[in-house]
Amino acid sequence: MSATVTEQPPVVVIGAGPAGLAAAAHLVDRGIEPLVLEAGAQAGAAVREWAHVRLFSTWGELTDPAAEKLLAPTGWTKPDTKAYPSGGDWAEQYLQPLADALGDTVRLGARVTGISRAGRDRIVDADRADQPFTVHVTHADGHEEKVLARAVIDASGTWTTPSPAGGDGLPALGERAAADRVSYRVPDLNDPATRARYAGKRTAVIGSGASAFTALAALAALAKSEDGTGTHATWILRRGLSGSTFGGGSADQLPARGALGLTAKAAVDEGHADAVTGFRTETIERHGDRLILVAEDGRHLDPVDEVIVLTGFRPDLSFLDELRLGLDERLQAPLALAPLIDPNQHSCGTVYPHGVNELSHPEEGVYLVGMKSYGRAPTFLALTGYEQVRSVVAAIAGDRESAERVELVLPETGVCGGAGLFDQPTADKTSDGGGCCAPAPQLIQLGTTASAPSCCP
Repeated sequence: MSATVTEQPPVVVIGAGPAGLAAAAHLVDRGIEPLVLEAGAQAGAAVREWAHVRLFSTWGELTDPAAEKLLAPTGWTKPDTKAYPSGGDWAEQYLQPLADALGDTVRLGARVTGISRAGRDRIVDADRADQPFTVHVTHADGHEEKVLARAVIDASGTWTTPSPAGGDGLPALGERAAADRVSYRVPDLNDPATRARYAGKRTAVIGSGASAFTALAALAALAKSEDGTGTHATWILRRGLSGSTFGGGSADQLPARGALGLTAKAAVDEGHADAVTGFRTETIERHGDRLILVAEDGRHLDPVDEVIVLTGFRPDLSFLDELRLGLDERLQAPLALAPLIDPNQHSCGTVYPHGVNELSHPEEGVYLVGMKSYGRAPTFLALTGYEQVRSVVAAIAGDRESAERVELVLPETGVCGGAGLFDQPTADKTSDGGGCCAPAPQLIQLGTTASAPSCCP
């Protein structure tokens, strides 16, 4: 094991994704040395895992001003601001060039395994704030390193910790045993092996957000293709159907996101999926080569061949255990930020402008930014992360005035509602993100002549 010691420790940034690389660009712009530690083999490693998925934000909403400034001398040209890139486009045309411009400050294959204060565990108070952070890193070749840092910006995201199928937040009984038939990602049906996995099969899709919409639309397209005869989806929702089930539609200020919901609606209207409402999965039973999902109320669904679980993500806090964090007990987001992003009250377009004040913790100098700052709250947007890191880096640089001058305007839509409100059977019908209907358990075949039930006037 080796220790890296410098007179002026860098600011350690965890994750070379959109928020992490933007943070590094802002640090460079402020004359502060960054050190970006990325567990993956490439910059934007998590984004590359959903390279086939098209974003519902345009290029104009996906690049950071400080990053653009750093890229300008390299000859980089910003893509068409009105175009919608895929995850792969975002990684190749922006994240990779940005990582290249940052050079040796980005270390790949470097997984952070623990963070503390030098010589101080979580309990010790004495001179705590005067000590640098110690960051333990395990590299791809297995060797370990201890790096000192003046501050830590955790932009590691939540991609590696998807939420399970179980309605109680725990893996359903049998979920782990059925791991070979359960996926937690939107399938890439352009990949021959993946396409063969789902073609002609019955697939349960669990979830009610944009990822579930994308999966339903993809499976419907497969069902219409020559090699997809017999492909069918069972869409499982923990809530009931309402006017907001398919999001903001044509009223969505992010048009591509609204169109995604409409595409998913068309998929079920055309009979390529059954919708099962009020279903909280308790058990996944294996019967030969097929799986049967059982709800908490004892209902059994018809057998399926595959299960796609798209119930959101949660933050990995294990390597932060020696730090004194102030996190909301429900969302696992910073205490001051949690009420601003609570899916029971807010959509992603009604988030109050926020920055360093809302992202600070009892442990001074450590910040969770990007998707990780939202904890379990859904529908984080890139613009939010870019504003967060701008504010945080300004604070680290001692420019408090700039840090507190937060400006953030996001498109508003009903598609951003979260599961918290929807899970309540008596959700208030006037709420921004929720439906008004109790999730009465039912199996609904949505055909071209059927309409979603509504109890709202």
